[in-house]
Amino acid sequence: MGDAAAGPGRPSASAGAAGRARPPGDDEAVLLVPADDVADPEVSIVIPALDEEGLIAEFIDWCREGIERAGVAAEILIVDSSSDLTGDIALAKGARVLKTPRRGLGRAYIDAIAVIRGRYVICGDADCTYDFRRIEPFVERFRQGYEYIMGSRFAGSIEEGAMPPLHRYFGTPLTSFLLNLIYGTRFTDIHCGMRGVTLSALKDMDLKSQSWEYASEMIVKAVRLKLKTAEVPVRFYKDREGRLSHHKRIGWHSPWLAGWINLRAMLVHGADFFVLKPGFFLFFLGLLVTLPLAAGPLTIGGVTFSLNTMVLGSTLSIIGLQCIFLGCMAESLYDPSGAARARWLSVFAYTPVMAVCGVLFLAGFGFAFNFLAAFIGAGYTVPAHLIAINHMAVAGLLAMVLSFVTFVSTLLLHAIAAYTPRAGR
Repeated sequence: MGDAAAGPGRPSASAGAAGRARPPGDDEAVLLVPADDVADPEVSIVIPALDEEGLIAEFIDWCREGIERAGVAAEILIVDSSSDLTGDIALAKGARVLKTPRRGLGRAYIDAIAVIRGRYVICGDADCTYDFRRIEPFVERFRQGYEYIMGSRFAGSIEEGAMPPLHRYFGTPLTSFLLNLIYGTRFTDIHCGMRGVTLSALKDMDLKSQSWEYASEMIVKAVRLKLKTAEVPVRFYKDREGRLSHHKRIGWHSPWLAGWINLRAMLVHGADFFVLKPGFFLFFLGLLVTLPLAAGPLTIGGVTFSLNTMVLGSTLSIIGLQCIFLGCMAESLYDPSGAARARWLSVFAYTPVMAVCGVLFLAGFGFAFNFLAAFIGAGYTVPAHLIAINHMAVAGLLAMVLSFVTFVSTLLLHAIAAYTPRAGR
């Protein structure tokens, strides 16, 4: 049967034992289905491939061996952007082939979602560096109810020469440490390309990354979705003699670029780490410094704390409160489940918060106005009897600023909730 072309950006199913696919258009994907296609697969092995005609046949044999060992019905889906015979060979070996334009590793997984049939998805590379003859640990974890499964080369085995020392001893450990620090996880190998995810979770992730950074985005969203997560050891082999890895094909800068964009994904999706907890610390530290001085100067151990100290404390509290709300907004935007939005909307419920802001603003205005009236009445001077009122005025100004920040930020939190699509989970 002939190949069927999809509409813009949407793959379509077609059938055929072999035969070359016509080149897809700028935003077109074409699915080729082998004659001996697997019916109703439980697992989908989804593999992006770019010019791997020398190894794709052996890789599919590895997958077949792994499927047989695991005792599972599985399809092999090759997302092919090659200019060589990779797709033809894969189709002849019984794999489904999704022909797509060359547009990035992350995009390959996005393109594949529409045609994946298995309940469980195992991802990886087509270059025989990850051992797909051993997929049973992933299948076992899936059947135990895990939704996201990270492979770990460090928990498994790394063939001598498979990973450059810079990657093995510096880049991967450092970025894994940073991700674990920011997100409170315990992954040992965040760049491992062999990983598993349920199809429903993959759809809920709503991946946006087009390139290498998909790896970090996938982990981060697994954390945000609160997926049940496990880590399994995998075997990692060096490139075959004569094969250049994609990093080497691109140039010396490619690993650095991949590391940088993965770090960017970690930070962009984790901005709340840098503002929420530090914000609470600064806010309460500022209040601890400012409020005891509202009644006037304090002398402790021969050191007098007065207006300058109050200004410092007020500044810390204002910056802290702004950071708190930035963190709340970030969590609300990141949150795919809707739990964070619901939590912050409950904490900052509209009517009670508006009432508190109004009372706080009026109280602060009263303190400040009291000082202003006394200051004018004293001929625009600050005699000794106004010092206590002066300190109270600073506390009043702080109350006015904090109430205004809370008022505006609460409005923005509710606006984010109103304009953010509801979670599908």
